Amino acid sequence: MTDSTPTETQVFDFLGFHGKTFLVMGVANKKSVAYRIAQLIEKSGGTVIYSVRSESRRDSLGKLLADRQILICDVEQQSQIDELAAEIAKQNIELSGLVHSIAFADYPEGIRPFHETTRAQFLQAIDISAYSLINVCNAVKDSFTKDASVVTIGISTTRMASESYGFMAPIKAALESSLAFLTKSFSRFSEIRFNAVAAGLLKTSASAGIPGYVDSYLYAEKVIPRGAALKTDEVANTAAFLLSKRSSGITAQSLVVDAGMSINYFDTGIIDAVTSADID
Repeated sequence: MTDSTPTETQVFDFLGFHGKTFLVMGVANKKSVAYRIAQLIEKSGGTVIYSVRSESRRDSLGKLLADRQILICDVEQQSQIDELAAEIAKQNIELSGLVHSIAFADYPEGIRPFHETTRAQFLQAIDISAYSLINVCNAVKDSFTKDASVVTIGISTTRMASESYGFMAPIKAALESSLAFLTKSFSRFSEIRFNAVAAGLLKTSASAGIPGYVDSYLYAEKVIPRGAALKTDEVANTAAFLLSKRSSGITAQSLVVDAGMSINYFDTGIIDAVTSADID
């Protein structure tokens, strides 16, 4: 009897990335969701063009992304978005997809009650985390293939008022809502798809810097039915699927990847632990 287990090459061929080029925005380090997605693309024979926000970030990624093309684009600067698009067009690059893994919120005084969110904080966060998707896609629209796929990273729920996430849930809600409108407007001249991976709590360098996030992550680990936290690679795998032709019938959607956390908030063990705890 022959071994019918598929080889790694055969598995990655399933995605059909060979010979295609993707723009990946938001790699900070090897723990980044964007980096894990980019690795899947490259393992499948695709080419990744990386976009990072600063020269210093590009320098810090020198070893990790050796021999890769890394472009600079601070999405708060329109001139840099225009330069990114111009450089891609200059090289006659056809983008089969774009990964938007960019988010930022400023908490100079730590997490404060939502109603105390300042105008400057909110507008900066929505500019970087949500509007940048619209802005970048518009800038590079002529470089997309007709049936390209755009994937952004959302959160598993924008209705849960998690204090540890500050004011970012409404920002992510705007990001996810824009998927339908981008799909509709781009359908005038293309078949480009726009989707999000709505990820549960992840252990990344960026999340670790959010005040109170670590405790929420540990709580999520208890709530998840399997008793193990969501892995970054699990989110990356879903994003790769959405970038591929295998998901051609999916657009304007947010696919929740939370390892079942949202169905298990009333686990009896957790309820017992909370109700039996001493309350001062």
